[in-house]
Amino acid sequence: MDVVMADRLQFAFTIMFHYLFPITTMGLAPFVAFYTARAARGDADAAKAAAFWTKIFAVNFAIGVVTGIPMEFQFGTNWAGFSAASGAVVGQPLAMEGVYAFFLESVFLGVLLYGKGRVAPALHVASGVLVWIGSWLSGFFITATDAWMQHPVGYALAPDHRVELTSLAAVLLSPFAWWQYVHVLAGAMVAGGFIVAGIGAYYLLSRREIALAQRFVRGGAIVALVFSILAIFPTGDRNSSNVTEYQPVKLAAMEGLFDSTHGAPLAIIGMPDVHERRLMDPVFVPDVLSFLAYGNFNADVKGLNAYAVELWPPVELTYYAYHVMVGLGTIFAGIAALAVLMLARKRLFEARGVLWMLLLAMPFPYIANEAGWVTTEVGRQPWIIYGIMRTADGVSPTVVTGETIFTLLGFAGMYFLLGVLFLYLTLREIANGPSAEATPGIAEAHA
Repeated sequence: MDVVMADRLQFAFTIMFHYLFPITTMGLAPFVAFYTARAARGDADAAKAAAFWTKIFAVNFAIGVVTGIPMEFQFGTNWAGFSAASGAVVGQPLAMEGVYAFFLESVFLGVLLYGKGRVAPALHVASGVLVWIGSWLSGFFITATDAWMQHPVGYALAPDHRVELTSLAAVLLSPFAWWQYVHVLAGAMVAGGFIVAGIGAYYLLSRREIALAQRFVRGGAIVALVFSILAIFPTGDRNSSNVTEYQPVKLAAMEGLFDSTHGAPLAIIGMPDVHERRLMDPVFVPDVLSFLAYGNFNADVKGLNAYAVELWPPVELTYYAYHVMVGLGTIFAGIAALAVLMLARKRLFEARGVLWMLLLAMPFPYIANEAGWVTTEVGRQPWIIYGIMRTADGVSPTVVTGETIFTLLGFAGMYFLLGVLFLYLTLREIANGPSAEATPGIAEAHA
């Protein structure tokens, strides 16, 4: 294994583990704000819900902070070439994330956790809203940084090949960045909706916390349906349109399309064979890829064979990750639609089969979100800054493979312990339930 692959594996492991927690904080933040606002109006059940979800949010936030710090250091330790060349650009939104979003979220999370009864009710409600804004703002700055690496704008190349920032506004207001960001938000909200609905379903199936559980299932299912649809259209559609325009080789890899084709079909399933340059055992929908890509059923879609092989991303991984994301997204829309239909018929809370579906679906939005990022990042290869710097040129010249593998093993061990701690704390809160503080003995009975 060469040092480039080792560095990529380490960064992939750390960022994929870390991202599990921002998914949850971005997805739960609106629920925290909503229940906090309802509690301030005298809703006793909402007060229990607000306290419960704030604790779950806080555990995710804390683990997210701990796991996010090593990624910042990796820019200097493993990716010094990239940092030296592009730090003037990527450093701006990353610094803004820390100064504006992280501090906003962390400060007012403290007020939200410990301020009830100590600060004015209006400030407590505002804290919930500001935590929500901070979590979404943090996601924006991080996504804008990545979007610039996908589609560089607002820059100039210096004579020494460093990238100089010419317009911060162009970086932050790029349509590529905004469509990517709202798609990320939609994915996080799908996860949040299924988490809330799934835990509510657990309580209903356990015949506990009935009133709150019904509120969780109702609100979670509706949110999951709305954002499952938004993840498909318009956010997924517009994000894919940007890929079609600016990264056509990624599009070909995502679809397993090797030969340029007029009226290109959409591959529902299939297995890409890079050696034979074909998609094995495909199930096609004729002409649909051309329509989705260009709005014309007869449009020509360039295949991988139209590009030099050294410009191809890892085709199999890009293809399978993309299809996992799309497949799961379709399933989420179906489950959420069924739940909302049963809700409209006033049968959802007794429909044990649908409740089990909501409960068992909880882990899968995380898989879909991670698969989406794998598609985005792996599909960008061999570029670390698309069209400007190759990934192989971004590594640190003094770091060797053995050092990276050694630290990767260390990260794996530490993150395993953090994962166990996270599961213990979260499952303990779920077992205690939202009424634990209000009803003495519940925590001990369900611990």
